[in-house]
Amino acid sequence: MLISSIELREIRLPLIHFFETSFGRTTERRIVLVRVVDEDGMDGWGECTAAENPFYSDEWTESAWYTLREFLAPMVVGASAQASEIFALMRSVRGHRMAKAAIETACWDLEAKRAGAPLWKYLGGVQDEIPCGVSIGIQDTPEILLEKIGRELLAGYQRIKIKIKPGWDRNIIQRVRKQFPDIKLMGDANSAYTLGDAPLFRELDQFELMMFEQPLAHSDIFDHAELQRQIRTPICLDESIRSAEDARHAISLGSCRIINVKLGRVGGHAEAKRVEQVCREHDITVWSGGMLESGIGRAHNIAMATLAGFRLPGDVSASERYWEQDIIEPPVTVTLRGTIIAPKEPGLGFRVNLDRINSLCVRQELVGKQASTLAGSQT
Repeated sequence: MLISSIELREIRLPLIHFFETSFGRTTERRIVLVRVVDEDGMDGWGECTAAENPFYSDEWTESAWYTLREFLAPMVVGASAQASEIFALMRSVRGHRMAKAAIETACWDLEAKRAGAPLWKYLGGVQDEIPCGVSIGIQDTPEILLEKIGRELLAGYQRIKIKIKPGWDRNIIQRVRKQFPDIKLMGDANSAYTLGDAPLFRELDQFELMMFEQPLAHSDIFDHAELQRQIRTPICLDESIRSAEDARHAISLGSCRIINVKLGRVGGHAEAKRVEQVCREHDITVWSGGMLESGIGRAHNIAMATLAGFRLPGDVSASERYWEQDIIEPPVTVTLRGTIIAPKEPGLGFRVNLDRINSLCVRQELVGKQASTLAGSQT
């Protein structure tokens, strides 16, 4: 396919309820959307998952916007390439994987549409129904957290992830386990601890969690290996894994038993498939993490999570948990058994609501030949 133009839009999408991690509290998402248009006027959509501030990653909304507009989009516009080759077109720019993923995933959506196939099947997915869990941020009180967990379990979600940080860990997990002794429960630390906290994690072994997600430094695989040797609970790596090579190194060192795959963090679908393959070959379970995506990013996560190696409930939950109104139609919904059914329509399988996007848009740019109007869009 020949890429004729790339459109960038930033939208501001308010969360129904704040989401708090060890990095801080988010009440509104600033999301950069990418629309790739080919020579025939067909389009594909992607989403940059960078946060508003450079805390989870060194990428953030402003850096992504500038990098996309000034460097990445010009590298891709005018190119004739398959979606699997798009990341290589941007290789001369170091890092900036979330920005790259926004373009790369949009190209996969476009290519799947051109093939008349649902994106998940086009990627090689084999699961037409994926299990879902939820991620619950740090709350103002333990009682609010317990109430939220109960509500999500009633909605059918198969796994509960709670955010933890120093001071919001042992007592909180103990209270959750007391009230919900049999649920699938995990704790996500977002790099809030050090190896010196190993005694705490050994103590937390008693609560039989599914995993501790990224307890130590965001770039570390060595201290995680030492911590894993000292505790029974599996460690899941998140921020440390940016490529298939990172996954292979971490597995070789014994740094983890589970890996969370996020499209933005690894740079798109092609690299996510490579990470999944490495993990499957080494019997390491993977699952789909979330970054408070809008429906476009959420739809890409659904497609990725249908790959064979994704064997645990991911963070791909219903649109209504986050947004009064999403930017796709229909919104993402979860069955009463806690699953999402993969869509049957070509590409992402959801219709992009351009009127909604335009109402939320605060800036936009066009790179390349204007193959279609900014107001136009295909399914």
